[in-house]
Amino acid sequence: MSSHTDADVQTTDPTPTPATPSSRRLVVLISGSGSNLQALIDAQNTPALPNTSIVLVLSNRKAAHGLVRATTASPPIPTAYLALQPYLRSNPGKTREDYDLELARIVLRAKPDVVVLAGWMHIVSEPFLEALRGTREVKDEGQGQDESSSNNDENPVPTNPIPVINLHPALPGQFDGANAIQRGYEAFQRGEVDKLGVMVHRVVAEVDRGEPLIVREVPIEKGESLEVYEERLHRVEWEIIVQATKRVLDEVKPLPLEDTENA
Repeated sequence: MSSHTDADVQTTDPTPTPATPSSRRLVVLISGSGSNLQALIDAQNTPALPNTSIVLVLSNRKAAHGLVRATTASPPIPTAYLALQPYLRSNPGKTREDYDLELARIVLRAKPDVVVLAGWMHIVSEPFLEALRGTREVKDEGQGQDESSSNNDENPVPTNPIPVINLHPALPGQFDGANAIQRGYEAFQRGEVDKLGVMVHRVVAEVDRGEPLIVREVPIEKGESLEVYEERLHRVEWEIIVQATKRVLDEVKPLPLEDTENA
């Protein structure tokens, strides 16, 4: 049995959502309001994301409004919450790597085809990525050996590597890391850059340096407010996060021809 307390990890429904053979499964990681999550919620099982369901929304912040978006969706989407500092306080001796592996275990239990970081404000580590590639064992250390070996849901191993993609509000190599929107806006207003944009990229351990999947420039004008530019940028984000998710899903789990024709 896990040593975690309710203060560390909370779920609305820990059981993976049932899926038909042709359905594609998404897990979405968030930290904030969830507007990009909402774009995915609205697109699931439409021609934009055919035969696709979000099976888990995971947040590292308990107050993230994206959790409300998930639980009030129709049908409701299971959610989970796991924050770093409460996890470390409740588990003396555990490390940031242990936390990342516990995140991976929660994700893997939902059996996703693709993981989408949609405003996830926590650097994804190599151990997390290794667990999703299936090259690192994710084990609940609170279990006995016999129990853990017989419970694949508690200690899941993916049969194929699970891609992880991230939405980042900057062009490739331009403003890596946090506060990219404000940093980009200020740099443009100072004349240090002449264009700004957004991208969705594959996730690697180096922050915001994975292969870009979709890159889109976002118009900006001298003297306009940050709020006006940010609203314009978000509208582009809502488009490309859906487009990139579909692209990766089509790579790892293409739909049967009849499903494509009916989408």
